[in-house]
Amino acid sequence: MRDVYIIGANAIKFGKYLDLDHRHLTKMTVDAALADAGLETSALETAHFANCLWGYYNGQHGIRGHVALRHCGIDRIPISNVEAACASGILALYGAWKDILTGLYDCTLAVGVEKLTMEDKAKQFAAFDAFVDVANSEAMAEVTAAKMEEILKQIEVPSSAGERSRFMDTYAYMALKHMIDYGTRDDDQKALAVIAAKNHNNGALNPIAQYQFTQTIEDAANDRVVSWPLTRSMCSPMGDGAACAILCSEPFLQKLPKETRSRAVRILVCEYRSGKDIASGEDSNSKQTANAAYAAAGVTPDNIDLAEVHDASAIGELIQYEDLGFCKKGKGAEFALSGATQIGGRLPVNTSGGLIARGHPLAATGLAQIFELVTQLRGEAGERQVPGAKIALAENHGGNINDEPVAVSVTILSK
Repeated sequence: MRDVYIIGANAIKFGKYLDLDHRHLTKMTVDAALADAGLETSALETAHFANCLWGYYNGQHGIRGHVALRHCGIDRIPISNVEAACASGILALYGAWKDILTGLYDCTLAVGVEKLTMEDKAKQFAAFDAFVDVANSEAMAEVTAAKMEEILKQIEVPSSAGERSRFMDTYAYMALKHMIDYGTRDDDQKALAVIAAKNHNNGALNPIAQYQFTQTIEDAANDRVVSWPLTRSMCSPMGDGAACAILCSEPFLQKLPKETRSRAVRILVCEYRSGKDIASGEDSNSKQTANAAYAAAGVTPDNIDLAEVHDASAIGELIQYEDLGFCKKGKGAEFALSGATQIGGRLPVNTSGGLIARGHPLAATGLAQIFELVTQLRGEAGERQVPGAKIALAENHGGNINDEPVAVSVTILSK
């Protein structure tokens, strides 16, 4: 097995691009990443293209990557089209990483592109209904409703109303269950607001973030309720985006200019797993994947200097503190309230603003996490820079079966 490096990375500013299609967004990020690496398209030997909803958006199925990358002047090489709901971008990275790791190729591209913005809002929210076991969707919804009914017998919950995807109700269920399991209702409510405000304030420092405004803890707590206890400020927005990374082998790296070599970031591991059945009683999918990643990389949670985690809602980030081993189970709220995850804290989390502020255009999300960590490890993050960062972790997941994510990844990078 060989060492694998990221030599070029980019994420465009996430937001709403009503006048640009997937091809244009792809070209924006690929051109920027090639410039970052100092390479021409001819250097790329394979490409992995991630997208979830282009077919749903306007019927483009099957050869999405071939269509988008031809617009960038990239053809005549193997192009793989991949999707895994919100983990699609990392699946593209995983494929590119394996291409180098196995010695088959020396320079690869991973790119993720998504457009969620649609004129038809009902269709926009309905898109997320595809990220479950569709054939058993009705039965699963009944099971989830029964679980929620049991939760509501134990905790009083204000009614919720408003536009949202089904996943926000799932996240609300997770939040309520955490409160009951660990007896942390008051602390969890405070922590969710702290996490949301932190990520919005980090996003205000990030030029590619969809939301670039500061926020107080009080504002986050008192925003419009989406699905209690989650407010709008605690949930990721709808938007469009694209991100990518260029990977290479060490022999390829050694042929590049000194400046490029000095900015290269090594991938210690890209662990990607399919989730288990939650009824097995084993550790969560994220915890199992993280443990495997730590073992493969030869590090522990104490070695991590910063992390980007999947905060489609604030409770997602809180639970990842626990699953990733940053704190003990049930202590996620305490960890957030301690200030440890703030920029300047012991282990800054989501310095980019996370999904909550940077945005969550599905297939672009995982690679945007990688772009943030690469930027940090290069020491190029400006006001949000984590001093002396050497080892960084990204956790990304997608899809849901039985209230558990089924496509789960943990990537660990090193300067």
